[in-house]
Amino acid sequence: MSVNYGSKRVVVGAHYGLRDWLSQRVTAGLMALFTVLLLAQVLLSQGPIGYDQWAGIFSSQWMKVLTFSVILALAWHVWVGVRDIFMDYVKPVGLRLALQVFTIVWLVGCAGWGIQVLWRL
Repeated sequence: MSVNYGSKRVVVGAHYGLRDWLSQRVTAGLMALFTVLLLAQVLLSQGPIGYDQWAGIFSSQWMKVLTFSVILALAWHVWVGVRDIFMDYVKPVGLRLALQVFTIVWLVGCAGWGIQVLWRL
């Protein structure tokens, strides 16, 4: 008689990957909304757009918070997509792990740099 401790994870079925699919859609929606808002601000500005107008667009607190949210959403969106590509097409486990670690470090660095630039304005 065998004893089964714990539960066995089933990796197939209707809800496998739903969380990733939903996170991709939510982050894409947030980025699209941000793009429309930014385009509206740029198109409604008078004259040529220089550094002062760009800095003015991002100087208000609500725009910094929204941009911060979009930077994080972009990093998450990229991570989910790239991770899925690695899981589907990179079969050696060691190489896949190395690529995933490199991707995480790269995305955290890019997000940190973007946030640093944003909060310096």
